[in-house]
This record gives sequence, structure tokens and C-alpha cells, in this order.
Amino acid sequence: MSARDEILARIGRAVAGAQDVDIPRGYRTTQRVDDLVGLFAERVDDYRAIVHVIPEADVPGRIDELTGDRRMIVPDGFDRAGGWSDLGTSDGVITGCAVAVAETGTIVLDHGPGQGTRAQTLVPDYHLCVVRAAQIVAGVPEAVARLDPSRPLTWISGPSATSDIELNRVEGVHGPRTLEVIIST
Repeated sequence: MSARDEILARIGRAVAGAQDVDIPRGYRTTQRVDDLVGLFAERVDDYRAIVHVIPEADVPGRIDELTGDRRMIVPDGFDRAGGWSDLGTSDGVITGCAVAVAETGTIVLDHGPGQGTRAQTLVPDYHLCVVRAAQIVAGVPEAVARLDPSRPLTWISGPSATSDIELNRVEGVHGPRTLEVIIST
């Protein structure tokens, strides 16, 4: 018997004969936010990401301005021609997202079309993410409701950062050091 099986057996014996209890699940699932785009931009900025709120028509030009001659990974399904395929020598990645959370300033990737693989979004030092205003929801419950739990999910709240034992912030340890977000309205 494995340790796991032993633990589960002990739990089973401990709860044998216990009455089933109906647990109320009255979680807050929606909230009212008057300006989803504004709150999301503010929260993403709080995380030290660079934020641009621009009209949808200006997005292609802004992407060109921001990426210049960088060797950018452009995932399949992202609406932009050309891209760099070598993960080891790329300067960054451009992606879309599945959903974004205004309350927490979080971007969620489900690695569907235009969102790249986990490696493509975590290895490069620079990540440019395009978020459409319609993808922004108020809170985490609304985001979870839009996601497919069978897909791989990456939740991004700002550039990768951690602190050492003296609480000195170190960026870029577990993902991109620089996160730049274009919010298209």
C-alpha cells in the first residue's frame, strides 16, 4: 500500500458513518464595476506593467512601434504576420488572452489560438499582451466562468517578480521581466 493509499484509507475510516452535510455555496459571483477598462489598467499598472489604452484600430501600429526590430514570437492564431520561432534567441512574445480580471489586474491565458504555449509566454524576457475591452470582467468568479477547466491556464499578475531574504524585489525569475499590455477599446 502506498503512502497516498494509506492516508486516503485513514480518512475514509475517520469519516465512515458521518452524515452528509449540505454546504451552502453562496459565493459572490458578480460585482458591479462602472469602468472595467479603467480599473483593469490601474491594477495592471500597480503591478509595474506598462499599460496602453488605445482604440482597436490603432493596435497594429502600436504593436509595430513597441516591437520595432525585436525578434518576437508570434503564436499561431495571433492576427499579425511574421514572427520568430526560436525560443532561445527571441527577444519577446506577443499574445492575446482568454480573459482579464479588473479587480485583480490579472490576465489569464488558456493557450488557445493567439496565446502561444506556456514556454513561449514564460521564457522570453518581454511579453506584449493585447487585451480586448470585451475580455475584461469584474472579478475572478466571472473569469473562472468563462474558462475551460480542461485547458492549461496561466494567470499573470504583472511581470515575474520575487523577493530575496532581505525583501529586495527581483524581476524576471519565473517569467518575463517586462510585461506590456495593450488594452484595445
